[in-house]
Amino acid sequence: MTDSAFIAKLNEQVAYEFGASQQYIAIAVHYQDQTLPQLAALFFEQAVEERNHAMMMIGYLLDAGEKVTVPGVSAPQTEFDDIAAPIALALAQERRVTAQISALTGAARDGGDYAGEQFMQWFIKEQVEEVSKMSSLLDVANRLKDNPMDIETWIAREESGASTIDPTAPAAAGGAL
Repeated sequence: MTDSAFIAKLNEQVAYEFGASQQYIAIAVHYQDQTLPQLAALFFEQAVEERNHAMMMIGYLLDAGEKVTVPGVSAPQTEFDDIAAPIALALAQERRVTAQISALTGAARDGGDYAGEQFMQWFIKEQVEEVSKMSSLLDVANRLKDNPMDIETWIAREESGASTIDPTAPAAAGGAL
């Protein structure tokens, strides 16, 4: 049984996920412009991940036979005061998404949409990882603000081989992207 409140909120979340992807692209471009390729690569990868989250949600809506609303998104922030500011923005964004995912899960539960609630479980786990990752990165960036190449070295060390495909992830619309 599909709950209309959950479906409406899930369509809203698609917009937030696409918006997050755009923001991460803007952050990546910012770091690339500063010749910080490790930071740029990390945020380009995050952008793809957020886009895929939106596509997973679209896939779920399609599979459930629900109407999908493909949203426009607001322009991302592109100017930052220092090397840590984009990461602080990313952490705030991940914390906001965590609250949104919790609300979505609650809406599915409240509406008796057990399939929707089960679908959201993967995103809950994902958000714990995302907040932890950005929190750690922000701590490092704040400590090493005056030595950006040390941040680059830390990322190269900590993130090497970190990108793996999660076999428990929901399928994205359009197949493997």
